[in-house]
Amino acid sequence: MTKELQLHHISVSDMDNNCYLLSSDGEGLLIDAAADAPALLQLAKDAGVTITKVLTTHRHWDHTQALSEVIAATGAKHYASFLDAPALPAPVDVELHNGDVIEHAGVKLDIIILRGHTPGGVAVATNIAGHPAIFSGDSLFPGGVGKTSCEADFARLFNDVTSRIFDKYPDNTVVYPGHGAKTTLGTERPQLPEWEKRRW
Repeated sequence: MTKELQLHHISVSDMDNNCYLLSSDGEGLLIDAAADAPALLQLAKDAGVTITKVLTTHRHWDHTQALSEVIAATGAKHYASFLDAPALPAPVDVELHNGDVIEHAGVKLDIIILRGHTPGGVAVATNIAGHPAIFSGDSLFPGGVGKTSCEADFARLFNDVTSRIFDKYPDNTVVYPGHGAKTTLGTERPQLPEWEKRRW
């Protein structure tokens, strides 16, 4: 049986930022130290793990407000896209590129870079509760891709989401976004032509 990580979740801040903790063997990988460091540290304590890695999905301030504090409190290694790393408020220990594979507690996680919402957002793919799962940051939501500021950025993000996620992962893949409720690729796939037409 393939080893899987356990998922723990909390929403923080007035912007309903999702923070995800992937745990196994006493180690936790925190996806986005968005805000409220005490709550994030308590989440790890309740899960019985120490945060050993923090992965920042993208550079926007609402996803990084507790980053420095969490890293200082835990000594965790910081992972982020090489494209967004220069703008982050804490040094990046491991700069990520599309197609990279990282390991956490003996489990391999696939790295997907999605360009357009920011210069280079990170999505993480693994298996949770027997299903493929993607933590998409603010690049993919129920009902559309993330916000973009110009036509070129939309085209880049739509193309990356299509070719790097929808073309490679099955319909039962659960998508855990940076804000709001989860969805599945099967739910969203029929809407791709509409997203492309409306340009958001």
